[in-house]
Amino acid sequence: MSTPTPVTHIYTIGFTQKTAQQFFDLLKHNAIDTLVDIRLKPDSQLSGFAKGRDLPYFLKALADCDYLHLPLLTPTEPLLKRYRDDHNWQHYATVFEKLLHERKVIETLDFAWWNTHRTCLLCSEHEPTYCHRRLVAEYLARHWQHIEIHHLQ
Repeated sequence: MSTPTPVTHIYTIGFTQKTAQQFFDLLKHNAIDTLVDIRLKPDSQLSGFAKGRDLPYFLKALADCDYLHLPLLTPTEPLLKRYRDDHNWQHYATVFEKLLHERKVIETLDFAWWNTHRTCLLCSEHEPTYCHRRLVAEYLARHWQHIEIHHLQ
C-alpha cells in the first residue's frame, strides 16, 4: 500500500469588507501560523486594522500567527496604476505572471518552508477573483506539486 502524497495548503485572504474580528477569527479558525503580506504598500492609511506596522502584534495576540512581508510577490507600482486606470485584468494578469517569472519566485522561495507552515497570502481585495493573491497562489500551484488553494471569505 502506498503512502498518500502530502498536500500543501495555501490560503489567501483580503482584509476589506471584513471587521477585525472576522479577519482574525478566519485566520485562527483555519490554524494559519504565518500571514504572508504581499501588498505593495502594507502601511497604507486605507489598511485600517491591517496596517503592516501593527499587524504583527495583532496577529500574535489574536490568532497566534506570525507575520512576513514578502515584496517579491507584490506587483509594481506602474503595473498597479495601469490596472487601476484601464481595468484590463487580462493584461494585468499576464504582466504580473511575467514579473513573477523574471523575479525567479520559484527558485527563490523555499518550498519546504511553505510545506511545513500553514500560510495565508494577504492582500486588500475582498474577493480573490481580481486580486493578485489568487494569481500568486495559482502560480505557485502550477510550479509546485500537490498544492491546494483555499480563499478565506
